[in-house]
Amino acid sequence: MFLDTKAVFTGTQVNYFIVCPTKLWLFSHFVRMEQNSDLVSLGKLLHEESYKRDRKEIMIDSRIAIDFVKKGDKIILHEIKKSRKLEKAHYYQILYYLYYLKRKGVKAEGMIDYPKIRKNKRVVLSEENERELEDILDGVEKIISKENPPKAEKKKYCRKCSYFEFCWT
Repeated sequence: MFLDTKAVFTGTQVNYFIVCPTKLWLFSHFVRMEQNSDLVSLGKLLHEESYKRDRKEIMIDSRIAIDFVKKGDKIILHEIKKSRKLEKAHYYQILYYLYYLKRKGVKAEGMIDYPKIRKNKRVVLSEENERELEDILDGVEKIISKENPPKAEKKKYCRKCSYFEFCWT
């Protein structure tokens, strides 16, 4: 679907679609606030220090960044996250990676790793969540093609967002 007619999105854009349309629009229009966030820096440190033996980030088509891959009976993509607070966004981000790879002829499964709490969540691409993901990708395209960002909506996690000051001051 999107590989033929749409721009290829990043996993971050899929993640931000779930979290906040305003954040998605700003990020997609190169308003980058993450470098100013202590929480983002903490997440990057956790990412760098966790799974050192396994971790080797893999870039695909300069748009998809997978934290690391384990090969055995199956190919398993791993995504390292700081906490489960935005688990739905993490889930759809890795589903997008699986969807993207499937369109390139690679069958894989996913794993979301939460090293601070020593938990993992397995992710498998099904036909049903492929359809959901296609709707999400349509939504991403609609939001980022707007001339102006969507109006910010207060959410419980806004205060910790790197875009907080942009939206609320």
